[in-house]
Amino acid sequence: MGSDWLLLKDIVRIKGGKRLPKGFVLQDEKNIHPYIRVRDMGSRYVPREGLKYVPDEVFPEIKNYIVGKNDVIISIVGTVGLVSVIDEFFHLASQTENCAKLSGLDKQDAIYLYYCLVSPQGQQKIATRTVGAVQLKLPLYGIENISIPWPGKTKRQHIAHILGSLDDRIELNRRMNETLEAMAQALFKSWFVDFDPVIDNALASGKEIPAELSERAAVRAALGDKRQPLPAEIRTLFPDEFTDSAELGWIPKGWKVGVVGDILERLSVKKRYKKMDVADYGVTPVYEQGASLLLGYHDGEAEIEATLESPAFIFGDHTCVTKLSCESFSISENVIPLKGKQFPTYWVYYAIQGKQSFEEYRRHWMELIVKPVIFPSVELGEAFSVSVKDWSLKKTTLSHQQPILTRIRDTLLPKLLSGEVRIPDAEKMVEELAL
Repeated sequence: MGSDWLLLKDIVRIKGGKRLPKGFVLQDEKNIHPYIRVRDMGSRYVPREGLKYVPDEVFPEIKNYIVGKNDVIISIVGTVGLVSVIDEFFHLASQTENCAKLSGLDKQDAIYLYYCLVSPQGQQKIATRTVGAVQLKLPLYGIENISIPWPGKTKRQHIAHILGSLDDRIELNRRMNETLEAMAQALFKSWFVDFDPVIDNALASGKEIPAELSERAAVRAALGDKRQPLPAEIRTLFPDEFTDSAELGWIPKGWKVGVVGDILERLSVKKRYKKMDVADYGVTPVYEQGASLLLGYHDGEAEIEATLESPAFIFGDHTCVTKLSCESFSISENVIPLKGKQFPTYWVYYAIQGKQSFEEYRRHWMELIVKPVIFPSVELGEAFSVSVKDWSLKKTTLSHQQPILTRIRDTLLPKLLSGEVRIPDAEKMVEELAL
């Protein structure tokens, strides 16, 4: 392999965590004692959202079971083999008894060890040392006897930097996608939920604003010159007064109340895919229901009859609208493809977000299509679609980069260690990906 191999017990100090004393529970209220659970682990760094905290009065009893900056933690009970690196934010945080900490490394070596343990080879070594038929457990002695490649310091630093750079890019793409989606949702809410442009027009023309909307009107008025005026060609598409609807209360004058089914067209598709029909990489994405979304890819040239044109979207279990596609795509057997009728698909996608949560779409399809929704003019729907289209296209581009970056990251480690890929070549590859 061109590298020395060492046991983890010869590289790091290994120690388990601690459960809370009997009768005490974690709290949601923030303090200086975050508690890292197994569910918080699995990414390179522990996320800072959705945390639980150790009550101040309880912390002294578990104060000896804390993690430090640059520790590597690994889950050892239940879901075994999740690995994360402790950053500055979680320095001195408490660790669950269901994970172990590996201490004594600097930042670069901690990151290097993280990639060794999450690689297919590392996960295999963890699996072979896991015991238990009912509940899986990775004993501390099992961790101690895991062997990993441990080349010279300079090579470890280079490998950590290369793989870390790829993960940085993956994380940046994820955050950019979240930002772009938040921008689109905020624009839709401002225009079609809060009716900000209509209120602005009413304030400018002196038209009466309903009492139910007076609080929002006060917020808009308080902004004064800080309000960003819309281009005239868009601003004039909005009315300057409201009318009372029996179904949904006050709505902009000239807008209508209908049902979701009025604006949806359910698409037909000749073939729906299963996992065995698709590969990890290919021409056309195949979307699945649920959180994973991307089932895989199929050959768009050979299976063109199963490909849907964009823009369109799908929904599956637990959430009404799952994915907006700005490119040709296919679907699994568990989802329904949709597009807008007279209104642009981009507007329809955001208009029905959150209108229905359900377990089984076949049972609830009719419930979904009769949900009430406010319709503006088609011209306004088109103006919104023009505003968000570039954001959606950018999201699609970033989303396609993610599996490519992940694949490169996951395959580089063994190739770097074996010498199959030289460090300068890998560094060049990462630099080119960042362009």
